[in-house]
Amino acid sequence: MYVFWLMVIIILAIIEIMTVNLTTIWFIISALVSLFISFFVNNFTIQLGVFVILGIILLVITRPILIKFFSKPKEKMNIDRIIGMSGVVTEDIKNKEYGAVKVDGKIWTAYSKKELSKGTYIKVLKINGNKLEVEEV
Repeated sequence: MYVFWLMVIIILAIIEIMTVNLTTIWFIISALVSLFISFFVNNFTIQLGVFVILGIILLVITRPILIKFFSKPKEKMNIDRIIGMSGVVTEDIKNKEYGAVKVDGKIWTAYSKKELSKGTYIKVLKINGNKLEVEEV
């Protein structure tokens, strides 16, 4: 029976190498345990039960932890850093029309839910494409 478990380990390892998503690694570990058990217990049902149950337990318990550990935090792009910054309206922002604001020393096309006149101080709420949604401070 150990030959069967060696083949299962090899096949699952090839799948894991091809996917690189930590999908079958848990079942590789449970297949290793089943391989070890096959030297002492000659009942395939028990070996298969250990393989399935241990694989599912490992998947459910450890995968979320490892994904959190290995995932990289989202890095802010340069444009994202202006969210929350203050600026000043340089061209009137009218209802359903774009105006211009100066934020971080640069002129941006902007829109607002309220009409804003030139010289009004604003705060950047969010970025949609290359336009800023702003509100009066």
